[in-house]
Amino acid sequence: MTDTLKVWFLAPEAAPFAKTGGLADVAGSLPVALRAQGVDVRVGLPFYRTIKEQRPAVRTAVSNLDVPLGTKNLPCNVLEAQAEDGGSVYFFDRDELFDRDELYGTQEGDYPDNLERFAYFSRAALLFAKTVGFDFDVVHCHDWQTALVAAYLRTVYREDPFFHRAASVFTIHNVGYQGLFAPSHFAATGLPAGEFRPEGIEYWGNISLLKAGILYATAITTVSPRYSREIQTPEFGLGMDGILSRRSADLCGILNGANYSGWDPGRDPYISARFTVDDLGGKKVCKDALMDEMGLNQALRDRPVLAVVSRLTVQKGYELLLEVMDELLHMDVGVVILASGEQQYRQPVAALAQKNRGRVAVRIDFDEVLSHRIMAGADMLLVPSRYEPCGLTQLYALRYGTVPIVRATGGLDDTIRQFDRTSGKGTGFKFGPFQAQAFLAQIREAIQTFFDKATWETIVRNGMREDFSWVEPAGKYVSLYEKISHKTLTKRPVGHPVGKEFTTIRAGARTRHKKARSASTARDPKGIKGVRHG
Repeated sequence: MTDTLKVWFLAPEAAPFAKTGGLADVAGSLPVALRAQGVDVRVGLPFYRTIKEQRPAVRTAVSNLDVPLGTKNLPCNVLEAQAEDGGSVYFFDRDELFDRDELYGTQEGDYPDNLERFAYFSRAALLFAKTVGFDFDVVHCHDWQTALVAAYLRTVYREDPFFHRAASVFTIHNVGYQGLFAPSHFAATGLPAGEFRPEGIEYWGNISLLKAGILYATAITTVSPRYSREIQTPEFGLGMDGILSRRSADLCGILNGANYSGWDPGRDPYISARFTVDDLGGKKVCKDALMDEMGLNQALRDRPVLAVVSRLTVQKGYELLLEVMDELLHMDVGVVILASGEQQYRQPVAALAQKNRGRVAVRIDFDEVLSHRIMAGADMLLVPSRYEPCGLTQLYALRYGTVPIVRATGGLDDTIRQFDRTSGKGTGFKFGPFQAQAFLAQIREAIQTFFDKATWETIVRNGMREDFSWVEPAGKYVSLYEKISHKTLTKRPVGHPVGKEFTTIRAGARTRHKKARSASTARDPKGIKGVRHG
């Protein structure tokens, strides 16, 4: 056995190749940090149209790989490209499955054959590794789209000597996206018929691919410590709390890192002026430029500019924002909103700008470049989420001297420290209950503090000094990989060792969580929807 830890890293999207949200940032940055710690990480993605349009430099790794999908075998071409750090990225090409306008669906809804698309990708990824002899120690799967990989290793390929020692990690980026499909799709999974049962991937008469990942993976992670605890409760588990509690011995939260190579106000090519924690002069230039670009009134230049950068979903707490907006505008502030997502929020959010021209500016779009300029130019970032697995916007905001006002949930609570006037410590403002008045109270506190320039500058600098780079999280993932694969690198990576949370499930743990699981499966999961990523 060599001392090189080999990881097959499979995700439905990864920056800079394909992105709809934070998952892509993680899948683009974490492999780079892992390779820096001595891990042989290779990344696999579907070959989407958006990737083809970028015309990446590729070579053919395998032609006409025979991949089962239901009762058919569909050839797959696998192309290899290089990441910026030289690591290998593999694209799985099958036009009728992946050559589409969007990754997961359109505004009208998700693609109806998403199970088939990602079952094919998952199966192809395993067969490709076997074909080229990439004898990985761990396959790291992300969200429901790649959850079947863990199931295949435990069922279809259980007796295959090539996969015999392979362990799996399944990372839940958002438990609200559960990969729910009608039972008529089951044959396309290629799983044994007996796996469609309550103890398997059946979920209230349907298929749940998220459940498959939770059931069959060697270890399960979420993207922040608090979220890993929250999803084991009825309030946040969205019907999966019972099974997650049952697997609690193998479940842990590892906080996402921030990609500071792409998000650094000291060298950001997208902003009007660069600045650092030691020289904040450029931030005022960025604020003036943002106000001009978004059409905010000149009279607001010395007033706070509050920003929202997120998806338009129920998760993000837009109802709280809409409820407090009138009182917020009475405080004589500017508001900038950059968002894309669900139709139900588009009209009321757009109406805010029409009604309050010069004071509220709204862009309904996914605009990576504008998000940089907003982070650099805004004074405060509003994140009133119902729940938040990790969140990256608040991490970027800290680095850009934009003070977060967040709900104390999930990764928001793990990353933002409430400012304390007495000690001068803290990086933002937090509220607990999901209530408009609690949210508004913290906004008022932040605005009042804003006009105490010395104190405000202290908060800004506190946040800019925070380090949420990938070094420590990558070290924790390496420790986890080593533990479940029984393989240790000769040179220990930077980071903290993984503790008892990754021990094998004991019979006592199963007994202890039996009641919790029963209570969960007795609840009607009505209202849980969506198969897109978190």
